[in-house]
Amino acid sequence: MDEDQSAEEVTDTKIIIAVESTIGNSSYQHSKINQWMSGIVESSLSQLTKLGKPFKYIVTCIILQKNGAGLHTASSCFWDNSTDGSCTVRWENKTIYCIVSVFGLAI
Repeated sequence: MDEDQSAEEVTDTKIIIAVESTIGNSSYQHSKINQWMSGIVESSLSQLTKLGKPFKYIVTCIILQKNGAGLHTASSCFWDNSTDGSCTVRWENKTIYCIVSVFGLAI
């Protein structure tokens, strides 16, 4: 981890790497969604656990086709604000929106 980067910035970077390496410039393909989502959450978890931080991670992934439809989502947690945290990354290409949320819970 770069000393100038916050934990959230490092997490964002790891998520973006996971999404880009899984989806990249691909066009939306309904038949690939499950494969892409599994790849993104598994890669994100792998990258985050390699940081060696004392956290348990929860990763969620939503993939949408860009077609003008709306999406509203919310999450809530009961945790210790001084040690636990979350971040959400919105990634997109020409035909896909991908939203990945990570919750880090201190052990």
